This record gives sequence, structure tokens and C-alpha cells, in this order.
Amino acid sequence: MPRELPIGLTPPDWLVRNLRPQQAPVNRPAVARAALAMALPLLIGLALGRPEYGALASMGALSGVIGDTADAYRIRILNIAIPQAFGAVGITLGAAVYSHGWLAVTTVTAVALVSGMISTIGAVASVSGLLLLLNSVVGAGLPMPGAWWLAPVLMTGGGLLVLLLALLAWPLRSGVPERAAVAGTYRTVATLLDASAGTTPGAYEDARHAVTQSLNQSYDLVLAHRARHHGRSPELTRLLAQLNAITPVVEAAPAAHLAGRPLPPEVPAAVRHLAQAVETGFTGPIGLGLPTPTEETGRAVDHALRHTAEVVAAPDVDPLGLVDRLGRPAALRVRAARAAHDVLLSAASWRYGLRLALCIGLAQVLVSIITVPRSYWVALTITFVLKPDFGSVFSRALLRALGTVAGLVVAAAVLSQVPRGWWDVPVMLLLAPLIPALTPRGYGYQTAAITPVILLLSDILNHQGTALLLPRLVDSLIGCAIALVAGYLLWPESWHTRVGDRLADAVADTARYTESAFGSHVDPPARARMRRRLYRDLSVIRTEFQRALTEPPPTGTRAAAWWPLVVAVERIVDATTAARVRVKHGAEPPSEAEIAHVARQLRELSEGLRDTDVLYPVRTDLTGPADSVLEPLRQEVAAARTIASPHQP
Repeated sequence: MPRELPIGLTPPDWLVRNLRPQQAPVNRPAVARAALAMALPLLIGLALGRPEYGALASMGALSGVIGDTADAYRIRILNIAIPQAFGAVGITLGAAVYSHGWLAVTTVTAVALVSGMISTIGAVASVSGLLLLLNSVVGAGLPMPGAWWLAPVLMTGGGLLVLLLALLAWPLRSGVPERAAVAGTYRTVATLLDASAGTTPGAYEDARHAVTQSLNQSYDLVLAHRARHHGRSPELTRLLAQLNAITPVVEAAPAAHLAGRPLPPEVPAAVRHLAQAVETGFTGPIGLGLPTPTEETGRAVDHALRHTAEVVAAPDVDPLGLVDRLGRPAALRVRAARAAHDVLLSAASWRYGLRLALCIGLAQVLVSIITVPRSYWVALTITFVLKPDFGSVFSRALLRALGTVAGLVVAAAVLSQVPRGWWDVPVMLLLAPLIPALTPRGYGYQTAAITPVILLLSDILNHQGTALLLPRLVDSLIGCAIALVAGYLLWPESWHTRVGDRLADAVADTARYTESAFGSHVDPPARARMRRRLYRDLSVIRTEFQRALTEPPPTGTRAAAWWPLVVAVERIVDATTAARVRVKHGAEPPSEAEIAHVARQLRELSEGLRDTDVLYPVRTDLTGPADSVLEPLRQEVAAARTIASPHQP
């Protein structure tokens, strides 16, 4: 029988959450690309008698491997090629100020400010800002071999090699990742319908969150390029129509859940059948085999499924004109102008840029005043730890330190036992695949995989062997300490986050959605866009709260206290959607007074959440006709307001 740890020895919850590995499948093609893209430059460099050139190209390939996370080929081009261009600028700027003292400090600090500000735009800009700063730090701290242009060319070439390997199958698999993403969304909807009347606690909520995430990813994947490809890509238009067509089924799921009766097994089976048709591109008659519905909720689900089947089976790319239902993205020029405006005038952008610049500047000043071997690793550590979209700074600093220690153990064995030269190639073939394999498990695991690779490449450039190990550990710990003090503790927003603000915004948006769901003044496409935005925002809030749970007290404790309210707000949106579906399929619509009463209660809750860091006492006096479609919604709003009230002794 296992022995329980004494209470005093039990690790805190926030630490357990940080160290628990995430479950994720291994991307075997990415593993193969990493091995080939990082070992091939070393092989060519050795064959030409210039192993240092091969090491530089492998460093560039490493950044490409880290960015090789997308499935769709068009997204891969953006994720890898654009950051490589920023990386080339970074290594050029850094190499230009190498060994120039305070000029190097000033230049790298300025690059950190720019890097931090552009990182707030989006995913591609975030990786671009990361490589801009990383490569400028490397260039300013490590002598580059050859002419000034050689290092940028070699490192960019290494990154583009990863992209080339990723695009080899494009002629044969064009559109396959996009179809797979949409089909995957259909399958998550089938799981949601399975769980709609299940008895397992939290199963429906987890399935609903999975649907939201899948819809977000599919729309990001397919819709992101519509501005450029619409009108010339029938397949893209067809996928958008199919993705929009599943929305009524998603909207019907809350009604089925609130009804409390399990759907016939033929219903989720039909959705999976449609998913198969989407994935294979099948057009033609699709037999759903649905039973005849006998009540309101069943009719809603049946109607939504038959509508979806009509879109999936039709040979026309957009048979019902659904592509414009959720709106068309603005032109690339307009989106770029908006991004530039947000970067220059956003307080959050300047705040993060200054925060990163302060930490990098302190690191550069420190290593300029005090002799620190391999000093550029201090700034590299800060750059990785302080990424705004990579999670909690505190958690990343902790995991960075632990991952570095684990990686140094592997690096010690490699540097002490493997002679430099041709043996570097098989060693890289073994180490490089661990990066894409372990990255989805968590940041600490990624750090443990990257550390021995970086040390091996550094040794090829500097020939210091095991003498690299201790400086790497010391520099990483210094970097983590600077990030924690100057990038975390000195900024109250880090450890004293007003966790209610984002929830308050979501509750206010929910009040507007409640009013629009039953009003005749809002057209259906606008209502659909509002619902999608609301669910997307709630998904982001859920993710942010889950990140906050990994923080030590008081932030983690406060997030845990607010977590039930996050779930309650999601249930309010579900209840509103379910009521809308019931009205659409024959139920008596609510009166304007009922709608106004619920919306007013939601706005009062929103104002209370916005004004405090602690749970705010509110009234829960929601009354109305017991047989109204809004009765479940009133119950959910009352439950949310009860949660927001402090418990009385």
C-alpha cells in the first residue's frame, strides 16, 4: 500500500500543476524534419572542412524547428519564413555591435523594446519578435565566423531548410490539413452531443471547451487567408461554408444539455459520418439515419443536422451562401495598419516592451560590469522567460531552471564522452527529434531538450567542452533571477492581477448577447458573429485562468476562488443560446421586460466584478414566469451572482 506524504511534505497545488506533463501526441513528421534539418548542415559543414558554418546553419534550423507547429502549409510559410527574416536582422545588428561595450548594451536594449512591442500583435509577430531579440543577443555576445553577411545567410538558410522539408508534400497534400481541421471540429461536436446528457461531472463543460478551441483553430486556419484567396479557391470557400454550417448544431447542444435527456446515439453518429465526408471531400447523398424527433430539442438538433448535411453533400462550393455569415476579414493592408496602430498606441504594448527592455538592459549592464562566461545566455534566458503569450513568468522561470539542470545532465554526457567531429552528426540525429517530441509536454521539457543541442552547437563554435556546463547553469539562474525580480515582482500586474476584469467584460458582453438573442433588430449573421466572439473570449479567459492557477499565492489562490464563476458565466451563455434555439423551434418567446430584467442583473454583476479584487456581494432576486424559456437562464444568472457573493458564516 502506498504511503501518503505527511501534510507538511505535500507539494503545493501550483507547483504540481507546473510540473505535471501535458498530454499530447507525438508529431512524427515534425520529429523527422527536426532530425534531418539539424543534422544535415553539420554533415555538409564537416564535409567542407568548416564545421562552424554547419553549426550556424543548425542554429537557424533550431529556430525553424521551434516554429514548425502548424499543420496547414500556408500557415507554415508564415510561421517559419517571416520570423527567419526578423532573425536575420537580429543577428546582423548584434554582430555589428559585438565587443562595442555600451553601444552593444544600448542596441540590444532598444531591440528588446521593439521585440516586446511587436510580440503583442499575434502569434507570427510573437515568434518574429522572439527571433529578432534572440539572434541580436547571440550576435552581440558571440563572435561570428566569416564576413558580416555570412552568419545571417547561414542561419536563415537553416531555418528555410525546415520550411522546405515541411513543404515537400504540399503538391500531394494541398488542402488536406485544412480539411482535417474542419473534420476534427465536426468530431468534437459529436463528442459534445454524446456528453450533452451525460452524468459524468464536468464532461459536458470539457467537451464544450474542446469544441470552442477546435472552432477557433479551424477558423484561424481557414479564414486567415480568405482575404487573399477568396474567389480563387473553391476548396477554401467550401470549407468555410462547412465550418459555418456546423454552428447551428453547436447552438442546439446547450438546449439538449439543459433538457437533461440523452440524444439518440444516431445523432452523434451522424455528425461523425459528416466528419468523414468533410475529410474525404465526398459530395453526394449522405444517409443520416436520424430518428423522427418528438419534442422541441430533438427538432432543433434534427433541423440543424439536416441543414449541415445539405451543405456538406452539395457539389456547389457554397450552396446556401454561408461563407459571409461570420464576416470576411479585412484586406492585408488594413490589418497591417491596425496592427501598427495597436502597437504604437497600446498601453499594453508599451508596458511589455519596456518591461522586456528593462530586464535585457539590466542583464547587458551586469555582464558588461562583471565578468560572466558565456554572458549572452543571461539575456537569452530572460527573452524566453518573459514572453507574454507563453504563460506565467514565474512558472516559466521555475521550469527554465529545472529544465536547464536536466538538459545539462544530458549535455555533460555528450560533451565528455563524444569526440567532436563526425560523431556530432549521429548525436544530433538523436537529440534534435526530442525538441518537437517534448515541446508539447511543457516548457520545462522543451528546455531540457533544447539545452544539450545548444551546448553541442556552441562547443562546435568555441571548443570548450564541459567547461560550458557550469557557466550555462550560472547564467540561466542569473537570467531567471532578473526576470523574476525586474520582470515579475516589480510589476504589480504580475502578482496582483485584477482577475475579475476580463470576466467583467465577458459578463457585459453576455448581457448584450442576451438582448440580441431575442430581439428582432439584430440580423442572424450579426448574432452569430456575436456568439462566436463571446465563446472565443470565454475560451481565452478559461486559458488565462488556468495559467493563473500555476502562480504561487496570492495570484493562484485568487484565481482558484474565481474559477467557479468562470464556469458559471459559460453556463449563462449556454442557457441563452439554448433559449434562443427553443424559441426558434416553437417555444413562446420571452417578454421584453424579462429580457431587460436578466440583462440588468448581468450588468450589475459585471460592474461588481470590475470594481474589486475580491468576490462582491450582489442580489440574487431574479423572478419571472416559471414556464418561460428564460427560466433556466435566470437560474444560471442567480447561481453566478450567488457565487460572486461572499459566503456568510
